[in-house]
Amino acid sequence: MAAAPVVSTAVETGTALRNPPTDEETLSMFTPSDPTVKEIEDRIWNHPVTQQLLSDPRFSGSRPHLKIPPVMRNQNFTAGILQGPDLLVVPPLQFTTKDGSDFVSLQYLGKALCGHPGIVHGGLIGTLLDEGCGRCCFPALPNRIAVTASLKIDYRKPLMAGQIVVLRAQTVKAEGRKAWVKARLESMPQGGEGSEGKVEIFAEAEALFIEPKGAKNMLSVPV
Repeated sequence: MAAAPVVSTAVETGTALRNPPTDEETLSMFTPSDPTVKEIEDRIWNHPVTQQLLSDPRFSGSRPHLKIPPVMRNQNFTAGILQGPDLLVVPPLQFTTKDGSDFVSLQYLGKALCGHPGIVHGGLIGTLLDEGCGRCCFPALPNRIAVTASLKIDYRKPLMAGQIVVLRAQTVKAEGRKAWVKARLESMPQGGEGSEGKVEIFAEAEALFIEPKGAKNMLSVPV
């Protein structure tokens, strides 16, 4: 009898993995927990960058972390462990092209993500760039699964915590099971998309992703 809840949870989790919410459904799944979180959420949704991406037919918007079943999120670094007050306060809002050529993600970095006081930890920046590059190129690979083979990061300037940042990635080449990606993490434009001279670049990255052999038969977390 004691095992019954465990079995039930496992069945529910398996069902959720096989039938994740659609990209469109994830856009309305998050409910802010307090006025501060709502203010951050509103700033992301109302910014010209977001509005332009929502109107661009090349891009599809989603909150991929919300596709992960709740019971599994505490085992996921960015979808669970790093979610919460003063961390990744709201689930990242991402936009990707169907062919995996381009990717944009908007996210708020809280003050508990620092290495030096007030400055976002370089390892966290590397994590965001790694995940962004992967999510960019997955659609360009045969089975939409890949692991990081190499990741080179150039840190350009300190990234202060307590702000919304934009991660932009581009798949520069896809060949068989391999994909090469470039990305950068930058500030939210103060005057909207295309505002010259008002964007700070905090870090840039180049990465190689490789789809594992046998990927067709692997169970993956929805993205």
